[in-house]
Amino acid sequence: MRHFRRYIVAGLLVWVPLGVTLLVLKLLADLLQGLVIIPPALRPENLIGWTVPYLDVVLTLITAVLVLFLTGLIVANILGRQLIHLWESILDRIPLVRSIYGAAKQFAEVLFADTSQSFKKVLLIQYPRKGVYSLCFQTSTTLEEVQVRTSEEVMCVFVPTTPNPTSGFIIMVPRSEVIELDMDVEQALKMIVSLGVVVPPWNRKDAPQELAPPEAAP
Repeated sequence: MRHFRRYIVAGLLVWVPLGVTLLVLKLLADLLQGLVIIPPALRPENLIGWTVPYLDVVLTLITAVLVLFLTGLIVANILGRQLIHLWESILDRIPLVRSIYGAAKQFAEVLFADTSQSFKKVLLIQYPRKGVYSLCFQTSTTLEEVQVRTSEEVMCVFVPTTPNPTSGFIIMVPRSEVIELDMDVEQALKMIVSLGVVVPPWNRKDAPQELAPPEAAP
């Protein structure tokens, strides 16, 4: 029974991630089909005379990518940025819409931003109390007013919650109390989402000398 259970778990580890991935892709395709409307004359069954499984999904994905690309191409120039600014200024005057749109825009900027720019380094701080350590990400070190008013060199860090790393806390921490880790942002996010189960390997040979384990006493 022990071997049987081990093989069952090994099989689940193969099929569960694959099933979740296919499910998410199917939900995304269904959502895009509702947003991107293909004219009847261009639909597969009308073009070739018979229905090809999932061909409409593929065409919907291609259409969505083209729409996103053309939209980004338009808003990347000066005229497009002015139009977006005008559009956002109009939405900002609508009480309920501006709250939803502003929150969605900020979330999208964090989600789709370049990781090297949104989260620069993986850090370790003592939070929520001394002696308890939490993973966090460096977000900014340009805190002129905070540094002047606290008379201390501080840095802004984001402490994510688990298993949802998109929510968390912004904390100003003295630089002297921050420990920089070797793991990259992607590895840290995997560790947070997995509730600490997936721990990235650490190459101790590259660690600083002061972090090396002490030698055994003679």
